[in-house]
Amino acid sequence: MRLLILCCFCVMLFNCEDKKSKQKNTPIAIDSTETKIEVPKDTVQEPEREFPYLTDENALLFFQEYDKKHKEDKVRITTDFGTIDIQLYPETLYHRSNFIFLTKQHYFDNTQFYRVVKNFVIQGGSSDEMELYDKRNKIGKYLLPPDTKKGFRHTRGTVSMPSSEIENAYKMASPYQFFIVQNPNGAPHLDGDYTAFGKVIAGMDVVDEIANQPTDDAEWPLHNIYIRKVEIIK
Repeated sequence: MRLLILCCFCVMLFNCEDKKSKQKNTPIAIDSTETKIEVPKDTVQEPEREFPYLTDENALLFFQEYDKKHKEDKVRITTDFGTIDIQLYPETLYHRSNFIFLTKQHYFDNTQFYRVVKNFVIQGGSSDEMELYDKRNKIGKYLLPPDTKKGFRHTRGTVSMPSSEIENAYKMASPYQFFIVQNPNGAPHLDGDYTAFGKVIAGMDVVDEIANQPTDDAEWPLHNIYIRKVEIIK
């Protein structure tokens, strides 16, 4: 009997020590439902923006100020067919600043040349992917006024943006899109209606190759032509 009691005591002691040793090596798990702190929605602060949400009311003033500190005037467009280098005109202040701003925001990365018209233009800066709409929603909704009286013509290699001195409420520039004139003879009929704000200084062979890609009846390429990135160069 005494032996049986002694054995039971040893077993109980062993179990207690075993539980203690396990507790030493087991992390203490706190019930998240007990420690979670609910923050009222009206106290949650949005991350501070680097720039204002752009609208028709503030865009011009923003780009006037942006122009003072951001003087870059050359960009490189990287596509699956090669690179296109562009010189932007400082005379077209709003359009140059806008393009540099969007480049620094990586807006053009993974957009497409979505309209291709052989012997006329290739047009880029858009896509049907939701990520692009998210980018636009973050940047803002605005248009740019026409700037067609600086003497720049739509010769071959000209980079331009839709705008018009006439009915500009209808044809004001879409800041997120651009086109490059591919026609060897240029597109003089666009002068005065569209703002030429730059020119291709290297890579017209790439522009020609893109212009040769097959399209449907709506001038959409049959295969996506991606702008992999746009970056500032010296």
